[in-house]
Amino acid sequence: MIHAAIQCVQRPHNVRAMVLWCIFTQAFLHTGTRPFVRIAMKSVLVVAYYFPPSGGPGVQRVLKYIQYLPLYGWNPIVLTVSNGDFPARDESLLAKIPSNIHVERTHIYEPYDLYRMFMGVKKDTPIDVNVIKKETQKRSMKEQVAEWVRGTFFIPDARIGWMPSAVPAGLELIKKFNIQAIYSSSPPYTASLIARQLKRKTGLRWVAGLRDPWTQFLTTPNRWFLPAAVDRSLEHSVFREADAVECAWEGIVKDALGKYPDLPKEKFHHISNGFDSADFPVAEHGRNAKFTITYTGSMYGRRNPASFFAALELLIGQGTLDPRLLHLRFVGRFGAEIHQMFESASFRSSIEVIGYVPHERSVQYLLESDALLLIVDEAKESEEIVPGKVYEYVGVRRPIIAVAPQQSAIAGLLRETRAGETAHQSEIEACADIILNYYEHWKSDTPYNDFNGDAITAYERRSLTGRLAQLLG
Repeated sequence: MIHAAIQCVQRPHNVRAMVLWCIFTQAFLHTGTRPFVRIAMKSVLVVAYYFPPSGGPGVQRVLKYIQYLPLYGWNPIVLTVSNGDFPARDESLLAKIPSNIHVERTHIYEPYDLYRMFMGVKKDTPIDVNVIKKETQKRSMKEQVAEWVRGTFFIPDARIGWMPSAVPAGLELIKKFNIQAIYSSSPPYTASLIARQLKRKTGLRWVAGLRDPWTQFLTTPNRWFLPAAVDRSLEHSVFREADAVECAWEGIVKDALGKYPDLPKEKFHHISNGFDSADFPVAEHGRNAKFTITYTGSMYGRRNPASFFAALELLIGQGTLDPRLLHLRFVGRFGAEIHQMFESASFRSSIEVIGYVPHERSVQYLLESDALLLIVDEAKESEEIVPGKVYEYVGVRRPIIAVAPQQSAIAGLLRETRAGETAHQSEIEACADIILNYYEHWKSDTPYNDFNGDAITAYERRSLTGRLAQLLG
């Protein structure tokens, strides 16, 4: 029965799955009950900096893993921070942590208050949307000094102050809960170093999870040769010592093997991000009074709407799109230069900017849209980048306007799921054609409905968690 429940629960709209799942949870997962069959649960220590009340897409990957790992015989024990400096907070996610999961929170020495003081910005200013700039953007002397300090002393990242408390706490948790495996989620890459130290001291199996590449990535600080060499050495040691490396997109695997050809290919495993339809609020979506395009997330530096705005200007100039019938909704955190773009657009009266909202409300905005906007950073890594939120975009089944390379992993995902279309940042006319297509669907009240349902369902978080369980042993 257990095997059948686990198999069926991967098909969320299956009635048999619902019945078996109810029986399974009553028998094995509810505290205070005595199961009629005892299941041998193993324990895994999950080392993650980004964990509720932290918000953002990176949190969802770990949160869903701990929710669904018990289905596959693993009891997660979480090691996270007690005083993290998160770019976004979402207190509502605390309610998503299963009540029977032990969460250990330890102190971290965060440097960002000093950074804000040095830069003369408000204490609660999110650091990710204001300090990362394009190479072409001029940096002030203070910004250059701050970048040098960051690149020289904070290796592998500014979260290194978590190690002094995390390692001893991890060792205590391993003894207390008879931990049999370790899983770490990076970035920050300090989490990988904490797990590496625990692996060295205990010999436990360790799966190192990566949501982004480590060195030489678009978010990597500019380091001079000595700290850069130290950082690469740490990266290589993590890949070498981990029993398996779990990567959120295939480009991370290519990046690692390209830098370190001595590493065995079979150690690296791609487990994509996904979506959890159980989290989607019930929404009756009728025809909006205006053609509504929604973007959720953050934008700054090389991730900006310049090409999308140029395509809209083209359509408006041609008279094929009426800006009075357009509603652009940007939900999340945006850098100062992005706000300037909003203000300078000829259709600025059509733009609504909404700050960071709880995850469920963010999904509600997606469901209430006629089309969704996805923008990938304009960088050499663009072909490989697959933001975690794209799977949620796909899951809500609203057509996607993707500004990304045509031969990118994003474009491949959209072709596979038939969830949208892609245009490169330089292809303004192609982007305009995509917008116009969905605009015409809205005008004629014929919703886009060409989605590949089977392909979309394959990205449910429950199914993907089973692959991690296999890596844990």
